[in-house]
Amino acid sequence: MSVSPATVSPGEPVPDPVPEPDDPGALVRGVSPVLEVPFTATGDIDVDGFRRVVRYVLGTGVSSMMFPGFASEYYKLTEDERRTLTAVLLAETGARPDVAAIVAVQDHATRLVVARAREAVAAGADLINLLPPHFLSPSRRALVDHVRAVLDAVAPTPVVLQYAPTETGTSLDGATLAAIAAAHPNLRLVKVESSPPGRLIAELAALDPPLASIEGYAGVQLPDAIRRGAVGTQPGCSFTEIYVEIWRRFASGDTAGGEDLHRRLLPYISYWMLDTELIIAAEKHISYRRGLIGSDLCRSPAHELDAEERRVIDRFLAEFADLLPDLSG
Repeated sequence: MSVSPATVSPGEPVPDPVPEPDDPGALVRGVSPVLEVPFTATGDIDVDGFRRVVRYVLGTGVSSMMFPGFASEYYKLTEDERRTLTAVLLAETGARPDVAAIVAVQDHATRLVVARAREAVAAGADLINLLPPHFLSPSRRALVDHVRAVLDAVAPTPVVLQYAPTETGTSLDGATLAAIAAAHPNLRLVKVESSPPGRLIAELAALDPPLASIEGYAGVQLPDAIRRGAVGTQPGCSFTEIYVEIWRRFASGDTAGGEDLHRRLLPYISYWMLDTELIIAAEKHISYRRGLIGSDLCRSPAHELDAEERRVIDRFLAEFADLLPDLSG
């Protein structure tokens, strides 16, 4: 059996789950990075570079990863590019029973998102990540109907519902999520990106049965999320090793060590997360500096790092050099 988030008391270490056979939802535990998309200097997708990103993330020991998300610049990819990169991801994870590939869908029209989700499952996605529609502020009823349609369409494939009110303005609450989960058992996790996320995470963990949560938003509130029962975190992927080490410390009972490492990371991620395009640019520059990708280009319109922001990244790479090996070899 996998460990329920409700079994974690405040201040206790997060236990390592034992995934049930053929249960990809149980693999979404610990650190679950969102994959970035490298582009060439001329702005084309770098398919070989993306394959390298996938293999790097797998090499950090995580048991799940997600594509495409905000960190992937999904809103700047063509349909063919999405399909090509998704195929690369699934080719790398398909033979790995210890790794779950989460394929995200974000279409605003229910008809389109259902078709995309079914296509992803047919291609081999282990889970679907659903970002509810948000353009022109759809009603609560419309949002719930949209989510239910996707859950029905891909059942029994597990679904992660992404709740990102800062980026989308979408408003959901624990009671609504509980009602959806009661009728749709394949709603397995909620990615909570409200700020702060702790109260909703705790509310979902206290349900009967509990609804598992993973924390997003670059891990800014990670210690509080863990104390309140989050089963994982879903940051970007350019410094996955730091998040893995933070999680390892908490999971092993070294709460002070986990909080200390997070405290060192917080000044950087809290600034970068002030703007989504800023953290995308910062993470890509970090990946480029580490030798993971061949270009730090972000498709326009994008945030252009200024001299001070680049100096901050210099300090970041120096401070965490012991955890971030050179990947250029």
